[in-house]
Amino acid sequence: MQVLKRDIPWETYMTTKLISGTSLQLLRRYDNRPESYRAQLLDDDGPAYVRVFVSILRDIYKEETVEYVLALVDEMLTANPKRARFFHDKLLWKGNWFIQEKSCKIVALIVSSRPKIQDGIIANGEASNSKKKSTSIDDVLQGLVEWLCEQLKKPSHPSRGVPTAISCLAMLLKEPMVRSSFVQADGVKLLIPLISPASTQQSIQLLYETCLCVWLLSYYEPAVEYLATSRALPRLIDVVKSSTKEKVVRVVVLTLRNLLSKAAFGAQMIDHGLPQIVQSLKAQAWSDEDLLEALNQLEEGLKDKIKKLSSFDKYKQEVLLGQLDWSPMHKDNLFWRDNIKNFEENDFQILRVLITILDTSNDPRTLAVACYDLSQFIQHHPAGRIIVTDLKAKERVMKLMNHENPEVTKNALLCIQRLFLGAKYASFLQV
Repeated sequence: MQVLKRDIPWETYMTTKLISGTSLQLLRRYDNRPESYRAQLLDDDGPAYVRVFVSILRDIYKEETVEYVLALVDEMLTANPKRARFFHDKLLWKGNWFIQEKSCKIVALIVSSRPKIQDGIIANGEASNSKKKSTSIDDVLQGLVEWLCEQLKKPSHPSRGVPTAISCLAMLLKEPMVRSSFVQADGVKLLIPLISPASTQQSIQLLYETCLCVWLLSYYEPAVEYLATSRALPRLIDVVKSSTKEKVVRVVVLTLRNLLSKAAFGAQMIDHGLPQIVQSLKAQAWSDEDLLEALNQLEEGLKDKIKKLSSFDKYKQEVLLGQLDWSPMHKDNLFWRDNIKNFEENDFQILRVLITILDTSNDPRTLAVACYDLSQFIQHHPAGRIIVTDLKAKERVMKLMNHENPEVTKNALLCIQRLFLGAKYASFLQV
């Protein structure tokens, strides 16, 4: 490596008090020595050398020197990945914030850029004693993940702790072992609060890297299971709806595309109005071809999902969008008998939305169908009249009896008759 052939003026740095006398002694002993000799020095006094390297990165800004020290660290860890423990054991938990931050980033960079090993062969075709190296790297990563999770819970630095942890995770979550450790450490829930619309440059970068972490986790089933039970989806949708930063929109759309076919995400996306949001996003002038392709794939996937939804899921989708029409299920008594208990989900959420539509919609067809559906609920649910009355629907329906549209008045009248007469006596009113 050409960088390691440089002659660094360590004595000058000591004269200007950028390094200490002890650091100079260690560097003289280590610099320009054969690898076997350096290995012995590191075995004897590894943590001391790591402290010197990190202090140089903290105090010296000359590019040639910084590159030289990073190359030394790279060489040291490439020769023996176990040495990354010096950063973890001695510096991550005990050093000042600068040392913690640099140690974390160095280990993350070295690990994430090392050659990938498959069946004992490194990517460039060389044989590798992969099991031994992999075990030692896994131990290091385990400790690093614990430290990163701790930073997300109780940051060592008020403004840098969380961004540093997220930045390192965005590099490291490509590693299967890191994904596993992160989920086991209950780390996924620490990401969720960070998924929220951002405005400043720093907060946009933090949001982008957080969403990048979620995207990487969307390839790992145990993480997906956790995301399915969290507030991740509505938060991601809020972000994609309000963000103008192309890289943020891209990573969220790619994440949503990954999640679409998993768990109950598809139905939830439809419930949150994602099909309309995707249409709106497609109408914007994005320059990123990957984003445009992902939007098209997400749109097609959502269309397929809507086709496959059960009849009640389709009904819910209609109601939640606030656009009702005379599709066959509204007048199908079998649909109402089979699904009447589903209306009780989430404290009668769909029924409440249906009643709200009576106040908020200006579309006569929607108002007519909403009145009819309320009359169907009263007809088929054992406590239909009581529930609808408790939810203050009667007053709203009665107002619609004076509506200018005859279809609306007809169905408002039917609803009021069923409400007053009850299912038993109103069955003859079935239309």
